[in-house]
Amino acid sequence: MGVTKVTRNYQITIPAEIRRALGIKEGELLEVYLEGDKIIIRRFERRRKRLRLGKKLPPEEIERIIEEGMKECAE
Repeated sequence: MGVTKVTRNYQITIPAEIRRALGIKEGELLEVYLEGDKIIIRRFERRRKRLRLGKKLPPEEIERIIEEGMKECAE
């Protein structure tokens, strides 16, 4: 377990031993939420839709899927 300080801009640094143990890299997205009086930080798991090979999709569906993917990448 490590100790970290909240900065003037309400930012924290994840201690190096924890980053190394979890393999957290710069730019990685983390999810932050409350659980009672605890702050929980964990890797953000993007829920990606999988398409089956050989599945026939109408052009409108393909466009919709592409737009969703582009929105996710922009976040």
